[in-house]
Amino acid sequence: MGKDLAEKFPVAQAWFDRANAALGYDLAKVCFEGPEADLTKTENAQPGIFLVSWVAFQLLKEQVPALTFEATAGLSLGEFTALTAAGALSFEDGLRVVRQRGKFMQEACDATKGGMAAIIGLDEAPTREVCAAAGVVLANLNCPGQLVISGAAEKITKACELAKAKGAKRALPLPVAGAYHSPLMASAQPKLAAELAKVNLISPGWPVISNVTAQAHGSALEFSARLVEQVCAAVLWETSMRGLLAQGFTRFIELGPGTALSGFMKRIDKSAQMLNVADAASLEATIKALSI
Repeated sequence: MGKDLAEKFPVAQAWFDRANAALGYDLAKVCFEGPEADLTKTENAQPGIFLVSWVAFQLLKEQVPALTFEATAGLSLGEFTALTAAGALSFEDGLRVVRQRGKFMQEACDATKGGMAAIIGLDEAPTREVCAAAGVVLANLNCPGQLVISGAAEKITKACELAKAKGAKRALPLPVAGAYHSPLMASAQPKLAAELAKVNLISPGWPVISNVTAQAHGSALEFSARLVEQVCAAVLWETSMRGLLAQGFTRFIELGPGTALSGFMKRIDKSAQMLNVADAASLEATIKALSI
């Protein structure tokens, strides 16, 4: 993850080195070499994704100096990257807070037996009925036809059965450590609040869309509270994107590993232009698309 960017661009390697210095351990090596069991630990995965996303952002700015942006958004962990990109906190502070967030969430996972499942092809209203009947919650509203539920592991199994009975095309348990964006993560909230209180936060210089409200964040005090709330709250991604589309946004650039957000946008509005930067090849393709 991010290895070819570091190999091909000195500025990328410099950011990986800076991250290692900030954290006091070799996160870059974990990103580049794994093993997968270490990389997928929440306390490594969260800062790793934050870091690679940040490197992608910095490379894009370097390669396309004239590029401007008018708003940022990020799904769950990505909201921290979005706020950092908008100047609300420093790179080092963002990285350290995200690592602690991952640690706190892993502790919550270890203390509870939770899980998540993707519900495919079922609308929001019947999915909420399923959640109420099974005792779980709606965790991610990603795009039309794809919702994610979260809760106690045995209740997720029941919810999947109920969803299929209501007409879901698929109800797939997800390979995650626990019940993210559910009340089972509550123990992480006061710890994250304490970490954010140590950090210099300022109002973002651009609109940054909140996962919790699907509206632009306000003051530093407000967005700090929303980031804590987000740990247990549903991610309103589709509503967030529709809000940006309604404001006239037509081009979106996904930064970091994977293209999940691009896939969501295709189901939200096929006419929106989606670009991404995850590695050297996608960076080159995005630079080319932006030059047209």
